[in-house]
Amino acid sequence: MKDKTIKIEELFLSPYAKKSVDTVGRLKKEKPCSMRTEFQRDRDRIIHSKSFRRLKNKTQVFISPEGDNYRTRLTHTLTVAQVARSIARALSLNEDLTEAIALGHDLGHTPFGHSGERILSGLNGKGFYHNVQSGRVVDFLENNGKGLNLTREVVDGIINHKVSLTQHTLEARAVSLADRIAYVNHDIDDAIESGFIKKSDLPKDAIDILGETSSKRINTMIYSIYVNSEGKNKVEMEDEVWKQTDELRNFLFERVYFSPVIKQEEERAKKMITSLYEYYKSNVDKLPPFYKGLLDTNDIDTVLCDYVSGMSDRYAINKFKEIFIPMKWKM
Repeated sequence: MKDKTIKIEELFLSPYAKKSVDTVGRLKKEKPCSMRTEFQRDRDRIIHSKSFRRLKNKTQVFISPEGDNYRTRLTHTLTVAQVARSIARALSLNEDLTEAIALGHDLGHTPFGHSGERILSGLNGKGFYHNVQSGRVVDFLENNGKGLNLTREVVDGIINHKVSLTQHTLEARAVSLADRIAYVNHDIDDAIESGFIKKSDLPKDAIDILGETSSKRINTMIYSIYVNSEGKNKVEMEDEVWKQTDELRNFLFERVYFSPVIKQEEERAKKMITSLYEYYKSNVDKLPPFYKGLLDTNDIDTVLCDYVSGMSDRYAINKFKEIFIPMKWKM
């Protein structure tokens, strides 16, 4: 089965794609799998990890939303994987590598979305970056401190998935663009669903060029990448499509991400995360055994970021209640 996949890669992938036989390998050598390529093994390890399962209860934009239709960090991740695979398929890139990077790119994300990331970054003097933390999760924290021992190509793509960073494979670049495509479009949907904005508020030039619905805009963006990158050693949108995609992103920052309502919710999240952070910093003996063990080789702020960033929204809220809210007594 693996030999068949390797043969297909050799025959049909672009000369610019990363073939599984050309992987740099893992930090710790392992016996090869008889059925799966190395990138397929990485994808499976990520899907079966605890960090991946926790994404279902981590916020995307709206903190602890009431409705079931709002995106979570897990649904965002799955959307990124779908868009990234579409890009990879169109450009004859390695879909297995692309999917593995996409599924792992947000494993280190905080509870309460980017609000949680900003809060932790302010508490830790060295800063906190969810992409770097995602690399720490797969290399070190998962599997009870053993890590997932992923291939270097997957880890590189995870750490460098932000569009502003440098990706070292075209598959990683496909994921970075897919991430932007996914959150720009589904965050617009959620903002409209919540009543934050109306369709008529969206920038007219962007809508005229990209499309009136999320599905049309996603198709436009992916097709733009295809026509601009097919047969070339790059993965990029056409300039005008990228400009209008960026216009939608700027609109979201102005009208949604930094809106008064979201900032108010962020203040509540800040009180919770700050209280938990400071509590455990003053009571390290209260940390779970695994995290107490990390103190042997890591400073306290690194360990606190490991613990708090790994929490789901629900877990953080319940832990805050457990520590700071007086219990009910029956007479």
